[in-house]
Amino acid sequence: MGTAARLVPPAPLLLVDGFNLLWRGHFGFPSPVFSLDKSRNLTGLFAFFALLRASIRDDLDVGPVEVCVVLDGERGSADRKDADAGYKANREETPAALEPLQFLAPMREALDGYGIAWVEIDDAEADDVIATLTRAHTDRPVRIMSADQDYYQLLDGERVRIINRSRKASKRIITDAEVVDRYGVTPAQWPDYRALTGDVSDNIPGVKGVGAKTAAALLAGGITLDSLRDSGRLSGAKGEAIVRQWADVLRWRQLSRMRHDVATGWQPTGLPSPTLPKPADVVEKLGLW
Repeated sequence: MGTAARLVPPAPLLLVDGFNLLWRGHFGFPSPVFSLDKSRNLTGLFAFFALLRASIRDDLDVGPVEVCVVLDGERGSADRKDADAGYKANREETPAALEPLQFLAPMREALDGYGIAWVEIDDAEADDVIATLTRAHTDRPVRIMSADQDYYQLLDGERVRIINRSRKASKRIITDAEVVDRYGVTPAQWPDYRALTGDVSDNIPGVKGVGAKTAAALLAGGITLDSLRDSGRLSGAKGEAIVRQWADVLRWRQLSRMRHDVATGWQPTGLPSPTLPKPADVVEKLGLW
């Protein structure tokens, strides 16, 4: 029996982009959730656990899964901002925009209380941690829960897929085939593509006049920026614009590329995570109603 138990494959990993889910829950939940005395807005906390629980129940094409919630470190984007002062400079930092931060402590407490792993590395962004874990555990299917398109670069056949809860139910699982069909580039080319077209969410401007179709045509055949400049494809006004901004383009690609070398300090158990209770029960256990 012991031998048979050792032959059971480890559970697939569900890596959750925690801030992405928390922010989308707080600002996008169908209706606000307040404490019983109406004095506290609990929407972000309630929505985080409601959406996570629903996605585990309804959206996965593998399972049962081992869940790990990954959070951005306080200094996670420092290196990228040092390389380019404009990186994420468009993010609002008003009190209203930062409201979800109030839920971090109770969220961590609840995850601990229900046996759900979470990782937060002070000097790493969540996407770098998720990329590292995805590459470190190639023996396991991985599902990444996020609406951030940067994760497209990690897509890998049946092994690595993305769950975007903001899409309609039949379209929530994103595959590498969808990226190729929709954008005309492979996941490996995604940072090159973004360097040319830009990325509004990260305040990467891209090359003016170079849109999605032009970028896909330039990268056709699977080439990357490393061979694009000598490919003979950079002709005309758009090609000249790319050449003029070549140093910027290479820097923007580096900003878009995820690291795979973060010391995460977390080792999966290989076992499925406990089932999350209803979000109302989570809030009740925290004593916040």
